[in-house]
Amino acid sequence: MVDSRLPASYMMPGTSSFADFLAGQAPDLLPARRTVPQGHAGDLVPHGTTIVAATFPGGVVMAGDRRATMGNIIAQRDIEKVFPADEYSCVGIAGSAGLAVELVRLFQTELEHYEKIEGMTLSLDGKANRLAGLIRSNLGMAMQGLAVVPLFAGYDLAAGQGRIFSYDVTGGRYEETAFYSVGSGSLFARGSLKKLYRDDLSEDDCVTAVVQALYDAADDDSATGGPDLTRRIFPVVQVVTAEGGRRFADSEVAQIADAVIAGRMNRPDGPAAALT
Repeated sequence: MVDSRLPASYMMPGTSSFADFLAGQAPDLLPARRTVPQGHAGDLVPHGTTIVAATFPGGVVMAGDRRATMGNIIAQRDIEKVFPADEYSCVGIAGSAGLAVELVRLFQTELEHYEKIEGMTLSLDGKANRLAGLIRSNLGMAMQGLAVVPLFAGYDLAAGQGRIFSYDVTGGRYEETAFYSVGSGSLFARGSLKKLYRDDLSEDDCVTAVVQALYDAADDDSATGGPDLTRRIFPVVQVVTAEGGRRFADSEVAQIADAVIAGRMNRPDGPAAALT
């Protein structure tokens, strides 16, 4: 007769970190424990590119383009790079796409496991710190070119506002003010948001601003994909407020993207900002 009971280690009280539990019971399942060939492996895998986030008085918006590249090749035209982390936060990925998606899934499980074990959700700072630990565990891979550099954002219920956190490959965590972007087109996206961002943006205006920023990034960075009108592929947009997070429907994003492109027909460089 086969014993179908779980091993005793699964029934013992222990850490609220799923990643720590996995490291003890099945470390080979952790993304960072995989072995890769010696040398620089970054050019052998698809890479995700530009992610943009911006706050508005009621929360935070995060958006990502849909292109993945492998060297000078477009590896995928409709990859998704922005995901809900839990009910009140979201995460966008840049870097090695496969590892990044796996890290996001581990992060989602980490937050869900903590909530089940502790009976409460982590604070937004706690979530940001947990993600930093997961990135830090991938440092060996990053040194071989398989870096994962996410952008994390959420609504802080205690502070009553949206917040944005960026990271480096060593797991360094940095809180950003108002808006931020990561990925190959981030320089151009941030330059665009400097022109368009205001503290009093509505939710819809904030979404329009980040779509404009992604358009500007795609205009100057070949690895960032702009709205694909022929295939009807548009950025993924996630909004998080006090009511929780929701993904904008493709039809909603398409409507905003169509309006942005229509405006660019008359002014290719985008809307102008006031000088004062």
